[in-house]
Parts: sequence; structure tokens; C-alpha cells
Amino acid sequence: MIPHRLDPEREFSSQIAEAIRAGIVSGDLISDARLPSEAELSEQFGVSRPTVREALKRLAAQNLIRTQRGATGGAFVNRLTFEAAYDQQITTSTLLLSMNEVDFDTACEARFALERACAPLAAARRLPGHLETMRAEISRQSRPDLSDEEFCASDVAFHRALVDAAGNPVLSYQLAGAVEAMQPLMNMITFTARSRERILALHERIADALAAQDGAAVEAGLGDLADYTKGLGADVRAARAARRDAAAS
Repeated sequence: MIPHRLDPEREFSSQIAEAIRAGIVSGDLISDARLPSEAELSEQFGVSRPTVREALKRLAAQNLIRTQRGATGGAFVNRLTFEAAYDQQITTSTLLLSMNEVDFDTACEARFALERACAPLAAARRLPGHLETMRAEISRQSRPDLSDEEFCASDVAFHRALVDAAGNPVLSYQLAGAVEAMQPLMNMITFTARSRERILALHERIADALAAQDGAAVEAGLGDLADYTKGLGADVRAARAARRDAAAS
């Protein structure tokens, strides 16, 4: 059950939210279970109803609970899904990368190492729909009128399909940040130097290997794409350094 004792040195609403969250994680509060009313929680924790309301708002913002109005309303434990948690994972990964100033090579290394781990599973389990998505994105990427933003979005969709082809929702969730947070940040750095034709050729090679269910070839294609991406990052850094030196002289 939810513990009653609060630390007077810490914010009450935060502690109440933590206690309810702990009950959800432990399974004491199961999916779709109705929480005690605000009045009951207020009495249980010995705090005001506005304090309880603030705690519930925090939990709702984290998608852990939902509120319903009416005679049968109240606050209920949400049934979380991996798909519903994707956005939060992407947002958290993006903030971590930007706030901690993770360097390009570190992000690139992590992203491709994680994605390459999916290659054997994706090759063994890919479905026609995954291949269709990847082929459609390759076709889209070949359009000369495609903007840089659209090319980046297509690039993300291509790799998202590869990851999802592994047929493991835990991997898909964990890689949501790697593919949909790290990749756009890397694209923002390299788009001025990259060759769309080179990326397109690598994507075609990876898709062909996946269609042939050749996990080693998929992994090798991702490895070559990683090397190319790292090379682009080095080229961009060198060009920036040259411009700085020229401006200083």
C-alpha cells in the first residue's frame, strides 16, 4: 500500500507522487485501478487537498494516471504501452544529449552500436511490411526535390523500420531515443557535407541484406554507414576549424 509518512524537509507533493509511483511500479496499484479520492489521500498523508492535487498532476504529466469526471470518475492507473512511452523516451534522450553536450563521435558510436545489435534479429524476423516501409523511404530519398528536413525524417523512418523488424518491443523502446533523438542531431551536423547518393546506396544495401535475411550483411552495411557518418563529422569539424583560423588571421 501507499506509505503514509512524509519527510518534512522535502516537498510534500513530490513525495506523494513518488509514493504512488512506487505503488504502481511494485504492482500494488494495478493497471486501471482507481486511486483513493483526493479527500482520502489528503487524510492518509495528512496534507491539504491542493497538495494532493499537485501530486496527481505530476503523475498525469508522466502518463502514469488518468482522471475521469462524473459519479464514477476519479484518478485511475494508466495501462502503459511501449508505443505510448516512445515520445517520452525520445524527449528525454534529446534533452540528455543537448544539456550534457554529448560529442558527435560518442553519440554516433552509441547509436550505431545499439542498432547493429538488432541486425541478426531483424534479419530473422522481418516482415513484408518492414521491407515495404524501408523500400518506400529509399524511393522517397531519391527524389531530387526532397528538402533536408524531409530527407532527415525519411532517414529516421528507414532506421525505425529496421529496428522494429527485430520484433522486440523492449528493443524498439530502448532504441527510440537512439534513432529518433540521436539521428536527427547527427543529421543537423552532417547535412551540409553528406552525399545523399552515398547514403541511398548504403540504405539499398542494408534493405537488400535484410530481404535476404543475411544478418551479417545488415550489420556490415550499418558498420559502413557508421564509418561514413563519423567521417562526415570529422570533415565538418575540420571545415569549421579552417574557417575559424581564416577569420582569426
